[in-house]
Amino acid sequence: MIYEFRLPLIVPQMVAATVECLYAKPGEALKTGAKLLDLSVDLSSAFAQECPPVSFFRVVMREAVFLRKLDVVPGQLCHLNEILAVFSTEADEDLDVLPARAVRVAIAGIMHHSGMWTGNDL
Repeated sequence: MIYEFRLPLIVPQMVAATVECLYAKPGEALKTGAKLLDLSVDLSSAFAQECPPVSFFRVVMREAVFLRKLDVVPGQLCHLNEILAVFSTEADEDLDVLPARAVRVAIAGIMHHSGMWTGNDL
């Protein structure tokens, strides 16, 4: 079965998120609890203030799947509902069929860390 991951609405007023780091590569088998990627959401355009309201989030798998396609890189801005990844239940399934549903993930707020794209371009 084919599944997809689209950028969901994580916090109100967000319209996009930046990919901060990737933890998986296409072809890898991911277990429940495996990290997929970290994202940042910048709400400074919605809430003007001196300290930009930037939050960081981690996407973690809630089911065992094979990562087949990952169409993002660190630093890339992604928009709501954009397809970021495609998964399958078997390693060699045909990707030409429409996804059956969204892959099951959990999203948790995290702190900024040294592996993230944001803040490491100084």
